Amino acid sequence: MLSKKYVEQGSEKAINGNDIDIYFSGKKLYGDDFSEPEIADWFKDEEIGYFDLEDREADVTYGYSALNWAHGFKFISQRAFQRVLGVGSAYGHELHPILSNTASIVVLEPADGFHSGELNGVPIEYIKPLPNGALPFKDNEFDLITCFGVLHHIPNVSKVLDEIYRCLRPGGCVLIREPIISMGDWRYPRKGLTKRERGIPSIVFRNMIRDAGYIVKKETLCMFSLTARLRYLTGKSPYNSKIIVLLDKFLCALPIWLNVYHAHNFLQKLRPTSVFYYLEKSHDVNE
Repeated sequence: MLSKKYVEQGSEKAINGNDIDIYFSGKKLYGDDFSEPEIADWFKDEEIGYFDLEDREADVTYGYSALNWAHGFKFISQRAFQRVLGVGSAYGHELHPILSNTASIVVLEPADGFHSGELNGVPIEYIKPLPNGALPFKDNEFDLITCFGVLHHIPNVSKVLDEIYRCLRPGGCVLIREPIISMGDWRYPRKGLTKRERGIPSIVFRNMIRDAGYIVKKETLCMFSLTARLRYLTGKSPYNSKIIVLLDKFLCALPIWLNVYHAHNFLQKLRPTSVFYYLEKSHDVNE
């Protein structure tokens, strides 16, 4: 049995009941102020965490196509992209909606097992991320950057958001989807989750985006807490269904849910669990 005082796995930082309150309240993001050694330990734990969770014998059909289209890709589908970056994009399947308008793709991915040479004829280059959060790219290099369900695996989220902004061309766009709930008590093992992942509190997330300099074109709540359970009825990902995504959007927009980061009961768990951002970098920024 674990004691109430817990030493973070891979780190010397101790967390007790009082210390954790500020993080569970959603006022501060755990890990964003870690030291370089603590970040390195976190990176080591998460480096291939998602890859290890995946069932390699199972269907690898991408499970969020309708969701990503409704909240992001449909707004940029007519734009042309010379260079696209997919942060943690695995096989690159999330980029299918813009492949016909894309010349080249770079995927920032730590796990070697996802690598492929091209996607529907568009060449893909794979590059490994750096533990400190710095992106190994030039300033203003990409027309489009996607980051779906990746930032919550990273300790220093604000650093990575700043780096994504730096690498984005003026007028370029970013699509981001991330959980905004705690995802349970990350001090303890959780079934189906990696060791370190935790959601990004919505207020903290919004402030990070503002401080980085992005223009917010769309901010939409999504992935209601009960929507994912529909996969048990359909046998497929509910987020590949246009109808279910529309229903999910309606539910998430209702102003009746409690805005609770770390839920303690069933009623608190009834709420949107994620946010989708469509962001841009101002044309006025000097190249």
